[in-house]
Amino acid sequence: MTIAQADFIAGMAKGLAVLESFDTERQRLNATQAAQRAGLTRAAARRHLLTLAHLGYLETDGSHFWLAPKVLRFSGSYLASARLPRVIQPTLNRLAAQTGESFSAVVLDGEQVVIIARSGSARLLAYGLHLGARLPAHATSTGRVLLAAKPRREFGAWLKGRELPRLTTRTLVDPRQFRAVVDQVRQQDFCVASEEHELGVHALAVPLRDMAGRTVAALNVVAGPQRLAPEALAKDLLALLLEAARELRPLL
Repeated sequence: MTIAQADFIAGMAKGLAVLESFDTERQRLNATQAAQRAGLTRAAARRHLLTLAHLGYLETDGSHFWLAPKVLRFSGSYLASARLPRVIQPTLNRLAAQTGESFSAVVLDGEQVVIIARSGSARLLAYGLHLGARLPAHATSTGRVLLAAKPRREFGAWLKGRELPRLTTRTLVDPRQFRAVVDQVRQQDFCVASEEHELGVHALAVPLRDMAGRTVAALNVVAGPQRLAPEALAKDLLALLLEAARELRPLL
């Protein structure tokens, strides 16, 4: 969404940038680190950090800052009010009970995907697949499915000049090869990603479309190293995911 410059509140944008500078890689930040991550001066970052701490969204020891539980108000309100997670959750629960595996529904947010609903085995929580987790789109089955749903020109703009970070020895980082993989996903309408985000993890994803044919999310299943190889995973669970996607379509 674009708005008029007169309607844009720069201070709010900077404050949110400071909040977003905290992630799993950097859970505790000082003013200098927050400034670098948020693209602000150190003095501005310090003021935002102190204000957020005063409001209860950050905690501090006087030098470093970290997220406080109050930030969960935003995610809690979203999960309580958003229709998409509530509609999908019963299907995820059923699939997990049926197979003993972990299933998630995911949406695209810039260069990352966000888990908005999940259900499955607790043994897979170690891979960071908790509700609200953000994962790199280029290295995940769900990310590739959601990128494949974009018009070719829009996907080209997304990829242009973008660095694809290497997360494991198997992560695809060459832009031309990545474009070819997304083209293949677009043709076959599903994606298998093997150990590109986490070693020992294989994932299969399919698009979730509404009745107008718009892809609104991706549905995936993740298996650990003791599970089937990627090819067998697709053969074993692809039909199950596709049937679930068909059942959900009138509800999305």
